[in-house]
Amino acid sequence: MPHYMYQGRYSAEALSAMIAKPQDREASARKLIEAASGKLVCFYFAFGSEDVVAIFEARDDAVMAAVAFTVGASGGFTGGSTTKLMTSREAMEAMMAAKKLAASYRPPSPLAYEAQV
Repeated sequence: MPHYMYQGRYSAEALSAMIAKPQDREASARKLIEAASGKLVCFYFAFGSEDVVAIFEARDDAVMAAVAFTVGASGGFTGGSTTKLMTSREAMEAMMAAKKLAASYRPPSPLAYEAQV
């Protein structure tokens, strides 16, 4: 199953609610992803620009998008992002495919532009 990393920033209201009544947010995240037939691999609170980082397994991008939409629509976050992750093996396959494609791509250059004018 594909893996995804979710990083999010809690709203001030959500942070206030967690201070007033500490809550196990990992359990909530686990319940959501399992309802979508996925698996929570790990869940962390974080310092820095993001308050939470979680790694999920999900059947496909559509399932993960549904999870992200659900979290985003909840009002508990002011922002976040989902990143699809690749294993080393998947990255190697992509590198081998890129090696085959490399000869067919030319990056932009001033000379290429002048030739079109």
